[in-house]
Order: sequence, then structure tokens, then C-alpha cells
Amino acid sequence: MDNKIVIRKMNKFYGRKQALFDIDLTIEQGMFGLLGRNGAGKTTLMKTIAALHPMKSGEVTVCGVPVGEAAKIRSMIGYLPQDFSMYPNMRTDEALDYLGALSGIPSKERKQRVEALLKKVNLYEHRNKKVKQLSGGMKRRLGIAQALLHDPKVLIVDEPTAGLDPEERIRFRNLLCETAEERIVILSTHIVGDVESTCENIAIMDEGKILWRGTVRELLENARGHVYTANIEKQYMAQVKKEYIVTGMVAQAEYTTVTIVSDAEPDLPNAVLTEPDLEGAYMYCLRSNGCDMKGGEE
Repeated sequence: MDNKIVIRKMNKFYGRKQALFDIDLTIEQGMFGLLGRNGAGKTTLMKTIAALHPMKSGEVTVCGVPVGEAAKIRSMIGYLPQDFSMYPNMRTDEALDYLGALSGIPSKERKQRVEALLKKVNLYEHRNKKVKQLSGGMKRRLGIAQALLHDPKVLIVDEPTAGLDPEERIRFRNLLCETAEERIVILSTHIVGDVESTCENIAIMDEGKILWRGTVRELLENARGHVYTANIEKQYMAQVKKEYIVTGMVAQAEYTTVTIVSDAEPDLPNAVLTEPDLEGAYMYCLRSNGCDMKGGEE
């Protein structure tokens, strides 16, 4: 059985409105980053892969199984949605055990899996706490545990680190990387740092279309020659932000050092070409594909 997801010419509509346009992707074992702004279509794509939404046309196979075989697909996929919630008044271990029972996992095996997963996500010491007593980061890690209960071949996580503090974000990303050693993990996010820290292969979406697919290194190379730094006197900053996409600002005593993404060398007296970081490369990708950047003010 192929250990990959293959998507070909996939389209999705909500009524008459088209949400996904001719999606073509191949996602293999390991971490895969799906990067895009809020409303880009990432969640719709993830739910279609997970057989939670029907597609209008095209082909999708998960480890060789057509997505139309919904029962098989759902048995192969663990899904952590952005708005994940569990039974707040249950204990942490009790909630996992209950979900395992609903999935038909036998009692003895269920007990072993719950214990092993709580240890894996570093929640075993909190197993007697009620779900509502857990921090936001703990709840997200509990969400990973529930998604892994039936030992899926594919794990999909949708905006998993939004709202987490830096320490929890790092812990969560490390957990995803460990999980990806033995399965496909799709990380859908608008946070560039999450992809930069965990993924080698990525795709960029906007308005239901795939704008880019490839490696992080290739995306950086694509932006080389289009990222600049300049020292701007404070009274000119408002004008610079209107005219250019500013991806970084460091205030100094008399001026502000800005990082700018531009198709051509900016008309600024001291602009210097610099190596792009992933955020700059991502913004250049959006800009070069004609996306509305709102003058860099978005």
C-alpha cells in the first residue's frame, strides 16, 4: 500500500461558490506544511482529504484508498480541528478512554493505548485532572492523543499552535515531528514559524488555489533577489509602508531598519539586497502570484 496522499484536479463547491480550484498535490511520509492566510481554503482541503466534505470533481487517494470510501479513509486518518473540544467535566484519561470505546477499541487494548499516549504527549501526570482544568497547550496535546487513539496512518492538524505561548508552541511542534517519524503529518497553519521549524516540504494556498509546492529551500531560492533592508527616517515610515510590503521593522534611535519585499529594487537611498527568510519568501510568493497584499498593511 502506498504511504502517500495523491490529489489530482480536485475541485470543491459550496453551492455555486467554488472553494477549491484544481488542487494537485502529492504528500508523502513525514511532516508536510500547508501554509496560507486565514480563509485561504486550507481547512476545506483538509476536511476533503479526511472524507468530511465531498468534492465536486477530481481524484484523491490516501495510502492507495479513494477518498470516496469514507469509512476506510476515516479509519486511516486522525484529525485535530482548529476548534477542538472534549468533554470538559471528564478526567483526562477518562475522556480518552471514552473516545476509544466509541471507536470500538477493546477494553484492555484501550487502557494500554490511553496510558501510552498520555505519556507520549506529556500529560500522564495530569491524567486525573478534568479536561476543563488543562491549559490551552495541554488541551492541544490531548487533542493529538485523541487523534492518535486508533493508530492512524495520517495525522491532520489544523492551526494547532494559534494562541499558544512560545514554550507550548515549541513543545507542540516537537511532538508533531516525533509523530511524523512513522506516518504522514499535515500541518495546516498561517504561522510561518511553525512551518519553518518543522517542515521540509510545503505548499502555499490562497483563495482556494495552490500557489506553490516544493521544499522550503526552493521557496527561499525563489525569493532571492527580492528582499531588501533599508534604514528609514521615522517621518517617512508611513509612506514606505504604503508603497512596499514591509515584513520586518527594528526601531533605532533616529531611524527604523525595515525589511522589504519588492519585485524590483526599491526607490530608497540606502536599500541593500539581503538573504530572504521564510516569512519574506512567503510574502514574495503571495505578491508574485498577484494576491491582494493591501499595500503591506495587512
